[in-house]
Amino acid sequence: MARGQKQNDDLLMEDELAAAFLTDDAPNGAAPAEDPQAPAEDSWEEDEAMPGQLAVDVYETEDRLVIKARTAGVNKSDLDVSISDGILTISGTLSSGDDSAAQQWHIQECYWGEFSRTLALPTPVKEDEVEAVLKDGVLTISFTKIKTEQARKIEIQ
Repeated sequence: MARGQKQNDDLLMEDELAAAFLTDDAPNGAAPAEDPQAPAEDSWEEDEAMPGQLAVDVYETEDRLVIKARTAGVNKSDLDVSISDGILTISGTLSSGDDSAAQQWHIQECYWGEFSRTLALPTPVKEDEVEAVLKDGVLTISFTKIKTEQARKIEIQ
């Protein structure tokens, strides 16, 4: 298949998915009508109860498992990192500072408030051999991996 055809097929699939979501609640496949009295979908007031999701990078070296998270603007005292049974949780609060004088927002794209991320570690680690460093807005958590024994051949007698 030609590369251009593959790209067009991908676009078609995205269009079909979008159409499926738009037509689930509307009769005859029409897009649902917007309620002019309803709050805008991108209103930050709706999201206040839900903590933001922290993006992470997870990778391995020969003897370490490393998790990195961009936490720019978060004080070390506002971070909480815990691990239990191979489940790592990183949570904290990102404060916007004092904006109490703001009377009308024109654009608010930055996330301020609580965030959290819980993930199952992809490889066994020594939970008591961990190092966590916050430097230049990046939280780096590094665990010593548990070496798994290679399968060995058992001689049958």
